[in-house]
Amino acid sequence: MVGPDSRLLTPVVVGPTGVGKTAVAVALAALTPLTVISADARQVYRNLDVGTAKPDPETLARVPHRGLDLVDPGERYSAGRFARDAAAWIAEARAAQRQPIVVGGTGLYIRVLAEGLFREPPFDPARREHLRQWSESLEGGELARWAGRLDPQFLGGGRQRAARAVEVALLTGHALSWWQREAREGGTLRPWYIQLTVPREVLHRRLAARVDQMLGGGLVAEVQRQLDAGVAPDAPGLDGIGYREVVSMLQGHLPDAALRDAILVSTRRYAKRQDTWFRNQLRSQSSVVGHQVEPVWLLDASRSPEALASEIVERWKQMTDNR
Repeated sequence: MVGPDSRLLTPVVVGPTGVGKTAVAVALAALTPLTVISADARQVYRNLDVGTAKPDPETLARVPHRGLDLVDPGERYSAGRFARDAAAWIAEARAAQRQPIVVGGTGLYIRVLAEGLFREPPFDPARREHLRQWSESLEGGELARWAGRLDPQFLGGGRQRAARAVEVALLTGHALSWWQREAREGGTLRPWYIQLTVPREVLHRRLAARVDQMLGGGLVAEVQRQLDAGVAPDAPGLDGIGYREVVSMLQGHLPDAALRDAILVSTRRYAKRQDTWFRNQLRSQSSVVGHQVEPVWLLDASRSPEALASEIVERWKQMTDNR
């Protein structure tokens, strides 16, 4: 897939959690040399492997990945930092004659990479500190509800993002999504969006299987190890779906028997928000065939990853040949 024409475009595989993005990327790697750029805000954390569904060591040995294991669970990793890091990873892949392919479900990461960061207005330090103290006094669910009221396009994703959405809206008078849309600098790549979709009942089955796999694979023990190592229960790395519920159970706030269903309900809700976001927010000027603009390519992921990979490679050849 690497060539003088393809360098101008970068495939970006998106879709809700559990739809099969990683499997498709691995199947693509069997057809062409590529480097996967992970656009997943959970997979950046070290020692959090089970609950983030990171590729297994065998896969990582066969297919180069970037964007994994970047920070400790107690640290924060921003979308701006991702955009800067990913630009370097993409350049590195191209220098090695490997096709970079961005794969992930974190919409904000995808957007800042393709469209750039917004120019943040100055904030009054005293008001910002007062607001920070107030937001920290709220329970996670209440903070997320505030974020959703202040910004109807808030996707969710933990306390850090909810607090950010609340902060920007209250301090500037405009929602974070408005700033991201109206005050944006240039992005670092030209994306070709491939959005994987499956019928809802298929996705729900896959999500249930994923939750069972995580619990069977040691999710609870993974969280307990982090807590025993001194990681705070509300640390950024433990603020994701699955981890929040396990922390709640270990603290005695959630019955053991209710853990699976709690994770599954949260995961389904998040997948629905992701799917809605990708359908509504990705810019249509993402792919070019000849001189014609092609909208985001919706690809039915009910088929095998190998079949999907073959179709993607064939479409890519048509696009670059036409250009």
